[in-house]
Amino acid sequence: MKATVKWTDGRQFVTESGSGHSVVIDGNPDNGGRNTGPRPMELMLMGLGGCTSYDVINILEKSRQAVTDCVATIEAERADTTPAVFTKIHIHFVVTGRALKESQVKRATELSATKYCSASLMLEAGGVEITHSFEMKESA
Repeated sequence: MKATVKWTDGRQFVTESGSGHSVVIDGNPDNGGRNTGPRPMELMLMGLGGCTSYDVINILEKSRQAVTDCVATIEAERADTTPAVFTKIHIHFVVTGRALKESQVKRATELSATKYCSASLMLEAGGVEITHSFEMKESA
């Protein structure tokens, strides 16, 4: 896996993944940025959310659950000192579908957290406390 990061100006960078996808990263205007993209630490949270959501959907579809939507909301706390690393992260899933089984949704979120989500497992190994919760909604 590879990526490149190219500085454009100020605190803006254009990143490109090895698969050819680009993302603009920028800083806070108070620190020389222009607010044209997510901050680097926001991008890490977005990656974590994408990783774990991918797992949850994959597991639920394999268990033949009729999922119609899945939204993960991620909230994080950071250290007050430099480096301002993440100390706690909570991921809340809202899974919508038809006749979802609570045991299957619970299993999917637990398996993502403990076995499949590389981003989550890597952050936990670095000392970040990660918690999960979920709720289910019936599709209209």
